[in-house]
Amino acid sequence: MALAERTHRSVGEQLRDWRQHRRLSQLDLALSADVSTRHLSFVETGRSSPSRELLVRLAEHLEIPLRERNTLLVAAGYAPIYAATSLDDPAMGVVREAVDLVLAGHEPYPALAIDRHWNLVAANRAVEPLLDGIAPDLLEPPINVLRISLHPDGLAPRTVNLGFWRDHILTRLARQVEISHDPVLADLYKELSDYSAPDRTGHRLDDARYGNLVVPIRLRTSNGVLSFFTTTTVFGTAIDVTLDELAIESFFPADAATAEVFRRA
Repeated sequence: MALAERTHRSVGEQLRDWRQHRRLSQLDLALSADVSTRHLSFVETGRSSPSRELLVRLAEHLEIPLRERNTLLVAAGYAPIYAATSLDDPAMGVVREAVDLVLAGHEPYPALAIDRHWNLVAANRAVEPLLDGIAPDLLEPPINVLRISLHPDGLAPRTVNLGFWRDHILTRLARQVEISHDPVLADLYKELSDYSAPDRTGHRLDDARYGNLVVPIRLRTSNGVLSFFTTTTVFGTAIDVTLDELAIESFFPADAATAEVFRRA
């Protein structure tokens, strides 16, 4: 469902949509949010107007992203309560410093910060060598790191285990679409899914070198095949939309040879 379409729906319709999206019954949500099933039913059908406090409580139990919580509040006639502060705003100075510190501190290994749509926000110096040979148009802002990963003119031709890495990315993105209900992510998922699927012949996910613990990305480079696994860092107590949607992806060497290449660099 498009964002504009959701915005113009009543607050009751939006709540019902989120509840059904989370596969919860009215009874399930009513019990967890400490509200009567009758009142919740009246809110969803428009027979009762929810208070701002009730909306916030229901949104928390439904794990609705902060941006969409604002949409709910506006639909109910309340002002948004979650700010969306630009990272360039002086008030975000300490946050930007923290992000830069994490990125720089992860060197000599690559790390990058992304927004909710996987667009690049910042990166450390170790990322640049990995982008060598990528089509210039893919590096025009906004740079989408998932598109770069799977695009035929991006990293795809150099990804040794592209089939499994593609499955990993699409599975992760599908989960984000499920959680966020975000139409832009849904469009991105469709775009990436439409890229031709590679042949998996000769590439087994249960490669003994990785012990069935993680799905690595294995990139063919001038220094040989480099293997990484990634971790994701988020702001755990964010009450600002921008921070709630910001994440840091850190790449770690998945084998000794990759670690040695970056230590030398």
